Amino acid sequence: MSSDLPSRLARLVNPATVIRREEVRAVTLAFCCNFILLGSYYILRPVRDTFATVFGATQLQDLFTGTFLCTLVCAPLFATLLSRLSLRRAIPGIFWFWLFNILLFEVLLSRAPDSRWVAGAYYLWFSVANLFMISVFWSMMVDLFSSEQATRLFALIAAGGSIGAIAGPLITRYAATRVGLSGLLLLAAAGFVLVIVMVHLLMREKQRLGGDPARGQHSTIDHALAGNPFEGFAHVFRSGLLLNQAAFMLLMTWIATIAYFLQTDLITRAYSAVEQRAVAIADIDLVVNIVGAVLLTFGLGRFVQRFGVTAGLVINPLLMIVAFIGIALSPSLLVIQAVQVVRRVSQYAIARPSREICFTVVPQADRYKAKNVIDTVVYRFGDLSAIWFQTGLRWAGLGLSATLGLALGVCALWGVVSVALGRRYEALRAKTGDS
Repeated sequence: MSSDLPSRLARLVNPATVIRREEVRAVTLAFCCNFILLGSYYILRPVRDTFATVFGATQLQDLFTGTFLCTLVCAPLFATLLSRLSLRRAIPGIFWFWLFNILLFEVLLSRAPDSRWVAGAYYLWFSVANLFMISVFWSMMVDLFSSEQATRLFALIAAGGSIGAIAGPLITRYAATRVGLSGLLLLAAAGFVLVIVMVHLLMREKQRLGGDPARGQHSTIDHALAGNPFEGFAHVFRSGLLLNQAAFMLLMTWIATIAYFLQTDLITRAYSAVEQRAVAIADIDLVVNIVGAVLLTFGLGRFVQRFGVTAGLVINPLLMIVAFIGIALSPSLLVIQAVQVVRRVSQYAIARPSREICFTVVPQADRYKAKNVIDTVVYRFGDLSAIWFQTGLRWAGLGLSATLGLALGVCALWGVVSVALGRRYEALRAKTGDS
């Protein structure tokens, strides 16, 4: 691959950005890995959300409870794996495990396509695995690149994911009615094989670049991360920046869950066939990822470099305040779908790269262990608490206005936390001298 290609892509994201010669291979691999990972992810995601419509909005709280409990169990298991195996072996091994899971569910769906037990098991599995796979990928990124590099390059790497995520819904839309849900799993499995290849190559890049002090990288991957399985939990509460990250994630998840609850309820009413629901959900994914790819390619890199990481964080709750006001004015399926587009674009194309940059100033162990706790357990606790709160509102006979009032209040608090997180990051970056 020509070394000019990544530089051309970088100049699209931000004309002031130039990929240095020693960064070309790592950036290219990261871009391609995120492209394939998100493409496969968005083939698997509509299958999960389709199964959610089988259970209906009235049972979402049960699915979310099961998901949180599974995540709570898996997080310390993940930390245990990292403490027993070197990162060079553990990280690719996790992706091999997920590939095996996908193939197992393909067999189960082929034999029992109408089983609610299989549907529930897949929902729980994917709702846990999806957070882990994205978290592990970005842990590799914040461990591979310094803060200065992350500010320049993360928008480009995230754009690779958004472009790949355009392919996933397109494949789902075309293939869902032709090969069925089990066939979609086989397509995703093929993508995961390529992801594993990219992960191995990225591990080699980490080994090649990890010892260069000029790049601000002093950590390697030829060792395990010492500590007990619950160390990541403890570190979240000991670090002001990590605690801010947890609060940011919790509040962002509350907003996501409120929107997801409304989407599931309205799509269940609007479509009777699960294939039609899968197509409707895939259409939302497609619009989200097209807008996200454009934003990451032409806007976010410039925005963050000009206005700073804090601005990249704060813009998310501001956008959602406007979105929920739109629902209050016109609570229709079309508006809910539009709000989902706004919410998910802000979460994946703006919040994701902005908050990932903040992890570059923490120790290596926290980039994997504490970050994983925030990305999985805190995320799913947000799901759980938000869905049960909404269930309580429904049981109390309170309707849409109460839900929207809750959403606006959460957005306001989210904005305060965003400012605090951005300021802590800037202070730590200045302290470490990474500019």
